[in-house]
Amino acid sequence: MEKTSFTNTAVIDTKRITQQTVFSILFTISFTHLLNDMLQAVIPAVYPVIKEKFSLTFAQIGLITLTYQLTASILQPFIGFYTDKRPRPYSLVIAMGFTLCGLVAVSFASSFLNILLAVSLIGVGSSIFHPESSRVAHLASGGKKGLAQSIFQLGGNAGSAIGPLLAAIIVVPHGQFYLIWFSLAAILGIVVLSRVAKWYQEQLALKALNKSILKEEVHHNLSKNRVVLSLGILMVLIFSKYFYMASMTSYYTFYLMDKFNVSVQQSQVYLFAFLGAVAAGTLIGGPLGDRFGRKYIIWISILGAAPFTLLLPYVSLFWTGALSVVIGLIISSAFSAILVYATELVPGKVGMIAGLFFGFAFGMGGLGSAVLGKLADQTSIEYVFKICAFLPLIGIFTGFLPNIEGSKKR
Repeated sequence: MEKTSFTNTAVIDTKRITQQTVFSILFTISFTHLLNDMLQAVIPAVYPVIKEKFSLTFAQIGLITLTYQLTASILQPFIGFYTDKRPRPYSLVIAMGFTLCGLVAVSFASSFLNILLAVSLIGVGSSIFHPESSRVAHLASGGKKGLAQSIFQLGGNAGSAIGPLLAAIIVVPHGQFYLIWFSLAAILGIVVLSRVAKWYQEQLALKALNKSILKEEVHHNLSKNRVVLSLGILMVLIFSKYFYMASMTSYYTFYLMDKFNVSVQQSQVYLFAFLGAVAAGTLIGGPLGDRFGRKYIIWISILGAAPFTLLLPYVSLFWTGALSVVIGLIISSAFSAILVYATELVPGKVGMIAGLFFGFAFGMGGLGSAVLGKLADQTSIEYVFKICAFLPLIGIFTGFLPNIEGSKKR
């Protein structure tokens, strides 16, 4: 009798937990995402310093980004697939440990090859961090998946915005070695993630008492081929978004310095404004997707940025800054919606889908950086921005996505 009562209580507790949004965990994992992506964003932010010190070409700068992005992207789907079946809460701590080692290695790097090896360590840390932390956000969402993913993504994008600003203050005036100070943030991340991992482990143990609750609802009756086609369309949209983002994160500072003769520090402030807008747009996109439907947010976010990207290469410095903020705000609202839409296409595979899409996004960012760097060497930075301005027009493919939320919302 007592055993039955205990089991019923455990089932009720499990149901209650799955239906509640645990904001303390969401904001904590978002904070660690901020630390993780801030540390990653420091590397592109110091490209001008590294380029001058080692006499690198734009193609070599692009290769640094490609090395980091490939190590960050290739492993992610496999790690996500593995941890969907065998969750590893403390892998979050290991991920931040890799990032810490990579940062220290970059600060001491004495050659171009050493830099490539160092950033690959940071990439491995990222490949472990994102699938598992996305699952933590999903677990703490209480069903508000778009909101949870936006809060999680907000941390990452805020970190990406803060990283260049801190680099401009700490590294640019003093040199490459001062990257070592950012290791303190990595150590803080390890401490905080240890607490998150403990909560995560407790939730897994409690949920294991009633495995039926772990089953995800299927909100569509699409065929396997239609699901695969829809995932392919989402990948195309990720391609357009992150190729354009690569032009901004890797080359926006060079564009401003080349066209408007601003200093390195001034260009970092403009980059910070763009990335700050990206962070704000990310926070807005998820809840709007929960309310109005993710397909429509994806449509507006990517295609809606096109008029502004097309105008950007032809305006003054003031309007360049203003338009970059508008572009960042609009284009960034798509990723949370895309990721949650994809998890609803393939229920029960949060880690694999998160790993696949984060990995593909990083891969496209790295490939974009390398390709655009080579193009910049052959033509000019300004020409690169004129070409990239057309990328958001690919958002027209959103129209081919099925509306899997119609029946759910009504």
